[in-house]
Parts: sequence; C-alpha cells; structure tokens
Amino acid sequence: MTPYTMNPPALVVVAHGSRDPRALSTVRQLLDRVRALRPDLPVHLGHIELNEPLLPDTLAGLDARGARAAVLVPLLLSRGYHVKRDIPGTAAGARLHTRVAAPLGPHPLLVDALHARLTEAGWRTPEDPATRRASGVVLAAAGSRDPESRADTGHTARLLAQRLGVPVVPAYASAATPTVPDALRALAARGRHRVAVASCFTAPGRFAAESAAAAPWIVSAPLGTHPAMARLLLHRYDRTARTPSPAPLEPAPAL
Repeated sequence: MTPYTMNPPALVVVAHGSRDPRALSTVRQLLDRVRALRPDLPVHLGHIELNEPLLPDTLAGLDARGARAAVLVPLLLSRGYHVKRDIPGTAAGARLHTRVAAPLGPHPLLVDALHARLTEAGWRTPEDPATRRASGVVLAAAGSRDPESRADTGHTARLLAQRLGVPVVPAYASAATPTVPDALRALAARGRHRVAVASCFTAPGRFAAESAAAAPWIVSAPLGTHPAMARLLLHRYDRTARTPSPAPLEPAPAL
C-alpha cells in the first residue's frame, strides 16, 4: 500500500462561482457524485469568486483541521487566467502542500458528457448524406482572451466532430470570437441549416442562457452532474496526486 492510498490528499474542486443559484446547487450535486464514486476521499469545494466558500477559506479550513496536502482540480473546461494565475496564486499562499491539476478540457470524458447532453436534447446524426451535409453543431463556451483557452476549446470541438460525424464550430459567450450567432451564420452560409448548439458550460448561468437563446433548433443542457464529469474530476485528481513532485533544486556549489 502506497502513501497515496493510505493518506490521500484532499480533493478541492475549484468552481468559478455564479450569481445564478442553480450553479451552486449543480456543483454541490456534482461533488456528491464524486463522493459516491470515492467514499474514502475527502472532497471539498472552493470558489474563485461570487459564492462561498471561497478557495482561500477552504484551504485555511483544511489546514486548521490538520490536513497536510490537497489537490486543486479546476471545474473549468480550458486553460485561461483563472487556471494559470488565480488558482496557482491562491494555492501558493496556502499553508498546506497544494498541487493544481489541469482543467477538465480537452478530454474524451468531456466529449462523452457533451455527446450525451446533445443526445438527450434530441440530436441524432443523420444517416442520409444530404441531411448530414446540412447538419452541424456550434460548441458554445464561455470564452477567454487567452489563446491557449481558445486552443483547448478548438481541440474539444474537433473531438466532438469526430464523435458526431458533422462539423463542430467553437463559439464564445464573451471575450473571444466568433460569437454563437456568428458561428450559426457561418454554418448557414455553408448550407448547414440543421444546427444544434452544444452547451460547453459546467452549470446553468447567464452565458448558458444567452447561448441557448441564440439556438435555431435544439440546444443541450449544461454538463452539470453528468457521470462523465464526476469521473473526469477524479481522473484529473488521480493523475496529479500520483505524479511525483519535482525534486528541489540543489544549491550551486561555492566557487
């Protein structure tokens, strides 16, 4: 038995936070799914903003209870400022040993959840060539000015397109282009009028609602509590917790 299995670091799921009360409820239900999959793992929640508990308070509480280590898993679907700056900055200020996992996307499990939500909304990939040539999907994401965030969303779109067999165009609710309406118009200009909107959001909120309002046909629900999301959180946790920490640099020899 390894130290990892005997005394695993706590899992801290880091959510963005939202003024929409449905978002907090959804995140708490998702954490309950994680706990059901791994009953012996301490699972906690911390928010970047807008909701309690805030991440610094969660980490301080773990330290006060004697926890020695935690793995922070962003409940975010791509790289960006929060993943690259906010969360590591807060982690660096904690007293307990912390490590920050990668965001949830891109990953095949994320595509599993996107595909399932589209299917629930009524999506069926057409078998006849003419209808398939008229079909497409817009992948609606939050958006970021960070080019790596857009690269991650584009990668997720390509994985989903491989699964669906039709073009998938990434689009954004803020901070990046194209917007969802622009992506819909671009697909229409290519003769694709049977277009669904896939919601690449973790929970209900303003961005998800605005993207849904632009949909000309079916729109999937946010990913929320889909079982693949719980498995993906644990996958990111396990990969980070089991990766050896880099050895400290030795001091340079005196000259």
